[in-house]
Amino acid sequence: MSVSSPLRRLATSVALSLALIGAAHAATGGSAIELRVDATAKGTPLPHFWEQMFGSGRAVLALRDDYRKDLAAVKDATGFTYIRFHGIFDRDMGVAYRDAQGKLQFNFSYVDQVYDGLLERGVKPFVELGFMPPEMSSDPASHHDFWYHPNVMPPKDWAEWDALVRAFLQHEIERYGIEEVSSWYFEVWNEPNLAFWGGKPEQPTYYELYDRTARVVKSVDTRLRVGGPATAQAAWLPDFLKHVKQSGAPIDFASTHVYGDDTAQNVFKTEEKIPRRDMVCRAVDKSHKEIVASPFPKLPLIYSEYNASYANLPNVTDTVYMGPWMANTIRECAGKVDIMSYWSFSDVFDEQGVVRNPFYGGFGLIAADRIEKPAFNAFTLLHKLGDVQLPLATDSALATRRADGTVVLALWNYTPPLGDTADYAPGVPTGANKHFDVDVKHLGAATQATVWRLDQDHGNAVAAFDRMGRPNWPSRGQIQQLREAGKLAAPVQATLQNGRLSLDVPPQGLVVVELH
Repeated sequence: MSVSSPLRRLATSVALSLALIGAAHAATGGSAIELRVDATAKGTPLPHFWEQMFGSGRAVLALRDDYRKDLAAVKDATGFTYIRFHGIFDRDMGVAYRDAQGKLQFNFSYVDQVYDGLLERGVKPFVELGFMPPEMSSDPASHHDFWYHPNVMPPKDWAEWDALVRAFLQHEIERYGIEEVSSWYFEVWNEPNLAFWGGKPEQPTYYELYDRTARVVKSVDTRLRVGGPATAQAAWLPDFLKHVKQSGAPIDFASTHVYGDDTAQNVFKTEEKIPRRDMVCRAVDKSHKEIVASPFPKLPLIYSEYNASYANLPNVTDTVYMGPWMANTIRECAGKVDIMSYWSFSDVFDEQGVVRNPFYGGFGLIAADRIEKPAFNAFTLLHKLGDVQLPLATDSALATRRADGTVVLALWNYTPPLGDTADYAPGVPTGANKHFDVDVKHLGAATQATVWRLDQDHGNAVAAFDRMGRPNWPSRGQIQQLREAGKLAAPVQATLQNGRLSLDVPPQGLVVVELH
């Protein structure tokens, strides 16, 4: 008997088991989704726009050891390039102070430590220029409600703001070189249409901020990339781009934000009820069309913040719900956006204060104590997709091809979250399994399928946390148990029968299949 025979028997057994699951499903009256894929079809480009950049909390957090360990973990899982955070000019970064004579001085010591830490881990800054150092603010006592209270006011002296931006950029070029810094992005402020900007009226005062800042950026070096308006709720793009055309201010990209629970009233000025699964890409489509119709029809579009929720909803961002939500977001947004920045990569994050429970509905892919969430596993699996999207007539799957010809499928069973409030609702996702019959033509020599799963029983640390009674401060032993529970399960190997494969996906489940 050859050494490989037991493996063959295992693969055949798995294939038979999968087929039997499908037969049992059909016997109970369930309808199957038939997927017909041509492995040699021309397809359309699928650059991995969803994993090129991630958001994080404020800049000073990047000095923490757990932040840097989480950064390295997400880098390893996704290969991402850029990180965006608030507050590079906040008081806790110490960039501005006045000497004994009242003269404004700059200190980039902490900035250097932050950027050194990123670059050493293969990550580049996507620089959000803000907020206002209190020493330069027109109202030092006015700040945002975030726990760390950033100052959101315009400068009391615009010339001082210009000087800060210029000194900052010149310092970065001196430290890292123009070839490096010109590969970064510089975004002017954050969400000026909300409480993050204290200029009144909001739009014209932000336009002044943008114009002045963008001109300073280009005056330092024309190779530096600058853009905005970084608005919430996909707002302002047509008016902003019209203004930039009229003012002649430079612009290299347009940026804005949206979340799955933003309302149609806020984003579209309509009374529609747009479900969480569709809101983000409906907004992306809107912004894409606005740019095409603008004076800058080929301007890159960057969604520098997005997620399924802008609130802390444990049944959304902490759970396996994020697997199918993320996969569907890739499907719907493909071809309409250049970069999307998931907010955020880690729960080393304190906008609402110090974390009091590892699964409180934080935005991050990794919970406190370096516990990988289902969302982390979703990104890990979806990273396996190819860079060509193959034609497929369904809203529950993606078919892709890698450069070496390998076909990779993502299949999912989207169902709504168990609870839609800050109060966690424990339980198993409800609904029926979704059955897939997959038939892939022209696979060549490929006879094997490697199947990864993310669902209630696979890669789900929250289920283990529930069994522990959801302690606010898990013991070191419990933390280790949660880390282990959060790891992706080993993939299952199956044998293809003439390019065919059948399998079931449970509610809120995501399956990624590599055919080789």
